[in-house]
Amino acid sequence: MKKFRGTYTVMITPFTADGRKVDEAALRRLVDFQIAEGIHGLIPLGSTGEFLSITPDERRQIVEIVVKQAAGRVPVLIGTGAEWTDEVVRTSREAESMGADGVMIIPPFYSVPTDDELFTHYKKVADAISLPIMVYNNPATANVDMQPELIARIAQIPNCLYVKESTLDPTRVRDIIRLAGDKMTVFAGVLGYESFWLGAEGWVAVCSNVIPRWSAELFELVADKRDMDAALALYMKMTPLLWWVGGPRYVSGTKAAFEMMGMPMGPPRAPRLPLPEAQLPALRDVLHQMGVLTEEAARARA
Repeated sequence: MKKFRGTYTVMITPFTADGRKVDEAALRRLVDFQIAEGIHGLIPLGSTGEFLSITPDERRQIVEIVVKQAAGRVPVLIGTGAEWTDEVVRTSREAESMGADGVMIIPPFYSVPTDDELFTHYKKVADAISLPIMVYNNPATANVDMQPELIARIAQIPNCLYVKESTLDPTRVRDIIRLAGDKMTVFAGVLGYESFWLGAEGWVAVCSNVIPRWSAELFELVADKRDMDAALALYMKMTPLLWWVGGPRYVSGTKAAFEMMGMPMGPPRAPRLPLPEAQLPALRDVLHQMGVLTEEAARARA
């Protein structure tokens, strides 16, 4: 089994202009764009992919397109989180049957499960599939904060091999590694640059939708080359975009950026709203300053 490592894009889901259907052509183009730009892996149907705003048929459609279009060029992990354990089992089995390389599972996000319930939840899913599981800790959205001690306990489940750690506390990376050792590989969920230096071996990034090459290169500069000066310089070039694709704007800001880049991905689905018109000029300025909207960049995407 190949180890997952590097920067993985948690992909937006392209919709048609009226928002009613998945835009299959745009999704295929997004997969190819990501891979051509050097991204290390893809994760559709995460939070950024609006996984709670799609139908079961659309879920299968998205999985099939991304897996087939990636064609083994990079690993594809499918977000299969849900409130009900049996539903997570169902969608995880479905992802496995459709050729996914792994699944990413956020904990149940309404029932506020206990540590024992969370362990049992992941164990039941792990027993039902043979794919590697990336546990997803994001207390801001899941209503549950899985502390390093619980992550280390979950790491005893044989195929719970990865964790996406999405708190704003980089010491979590240190503590998970200390407690779980090589049984759990840490992916940053927010603080990629900071987490790499503490031993994270990957980053599940939102910004890499828009700037996949830089996002992949940032990991390589730290993890492979240990070039602090070059890595910090690149990180500072990237940071103006992070405000626009983080917080409440992570879907709307990303989709607005793609519209400006000539790669329309449709609107977010309700209750999310598009980025306000008044904010668009400021985002455009950021993209211009970063070189994302140059004619050369447009030709590269064509």
